[in-house]
Amino acid sequence: MVNHKRVYRLYCLEGLQMRHKPPRRRVSAKLREERTDAIRPNQCWSMDFMADELFYGKRLRLLTIVDNFSRVSPFIGVGFRYKGYDVVSALNLAVAQYGVPERIRVDNGPEFISKEVDLWAYAQGVVLDFSRPGKPTDNAFIEAFNSRFRQECLNEHWFLSLEDATDKVDAWRFHYNEERPHSSLGYKSPAEHQALIQDGREIGLQTGQPPGGLVG
Repeated sequence: MVNHKRVYRLYCLEGLQMRHKPPRRRVSAKLREERTDAIRPNQCWSMDFMADELFYGKRLRLLTIVDNFSRVSPFIGVGFRYKGYDVVSALNLAVAQYGVPERIRVDNGPEFISKEVDLWAYAQGVVLDFSRPGKPTDNAFIEAFNSRFRQECLNEHWFLSLEDATDKVDAWRFHYNEERPHSSLGYKSPAEHQALIQDGREIGLQTGQPPGGLVG
């Protein structure tokens, strides 16, 4: 006879770790519909947090935002801490310059599921598209952007202060938006690509033809 105590002892000796119950999570987000690629600016943004530090070790948090279609980065925030209302302030700055997005893809971080961000999204008519827990590929655009940001800015600079970090990050974002060629945009910068799209819309309005031929 093999009783439950022997089974449990062998279970521990083999290092088995199967859970009896699924872990509890504060938020259980899942994909409710098939995601499609954005076909115009401001149709879908992606947003995430990154971490870095000053030269003496004090931690920094960086809020990154990117437009999934144009690849423009509307805003990169730098701070020692970020709460829900800080995210709202950053979104207001981005929206003031680039307009209101239809949808924002985010993970299930505490700042993004906060009441402040939820209320802002409701007031602006923005859909918060939460990725599935443990599935970073659900937000692949921001992961790719963060990788470039890490390689080309965070790994290249020492940050002496919060102001110094903000200045260097803003300078990189300007270079990324205005000058840096992007392979998926035909080796044009995001600003050049967006200007082409705008010109195409104006031509379409004048001729009555859709500007879709300019977008590849």
